[in-house]
Amino acid sequence: MIIDRTVGRVQRVRHELKFRDLQVVRVASVSPHFRSVTFSGAALNDFISASFDDHIKLILNPDTDAMVRRDYTPRSYDAATGELTLEFAIHDNNGPAASWAAQATVGQRATIAGPRGSFVIPLDYDWHLLTGDETALPAIVRRLEELPASAHAIVVLMVPDVSDRRTLHSAASLDIHWVNDAEQWIAAVRALTLPTGDGYTWCAGEANTVATLRRVLVEEKGVARHAIRAAAYWKRGAIAHHENLED
Repeated sequence: MIIDRTVGRVQRVRHELKFRDLQVVRVASVSPHFRSVTFSGAALNDFISASFDDHIKLILNPDTDAMVRRDYTPRSYDAATGELTLEFAIHDNNGPAASWAAQATVGQRATIAGPRGSFVIPLDYDWHLLTGDETALPAIVRRLEELPASAHAIVVLMVPDVSDRRTLHSAASLDIHWVNDAEQWIAAVRALTLPTGDGYTWCAGEANTVATLRRVLVEEKGVARHAIRAAAYWKRGAIAHHENLED
């Protein structure tokens, strides 16, 4: 692990890129449209996920014409048991990776690569704004579990199906807002009164919506550019899209 550079109080950390062949050891339904898949294998011995918004490449059918590579956030990694869990959104129009997860069973194999780096956001900000659509839900759930009791988190989540709105667990004090669609999501963020003090904002989801939210937060809410992380986890009409939105 190499500390690459520091932006404000945030550290960018680089990791050696490794490909790891893993076996499915457990699957579970988290909610009607979310499924968790837990992997294990000796290849995970030196796996590092230093940030809640790390992403790894899930690789299916490697070295074939049908190879699939998709980005996923490590929902959790337990170094003691050597188990890595990913969460997948399962819908009628699944892509190849989600379709694989929908039928995954114990004993199946897959390859992962990464994470190549981590964007490590300190836990001790006065407040944290975490906002995203359902693709960002695993990262936000992980972050909430990591926050200490001294933290205050404002959470705005766009999860259209009420049955997928899970209980959020955190030692931190929480202010939670659920919304149904992108229009409500933008309106809910615009309506927020952000606390005073030293805060950090993290948002992720569909590219165009997240770009709008970033403008609202920076230009209307006065969030400093070094105190926001905005990531496009997907883009309408594109395949395997992932980018960080910066100036």
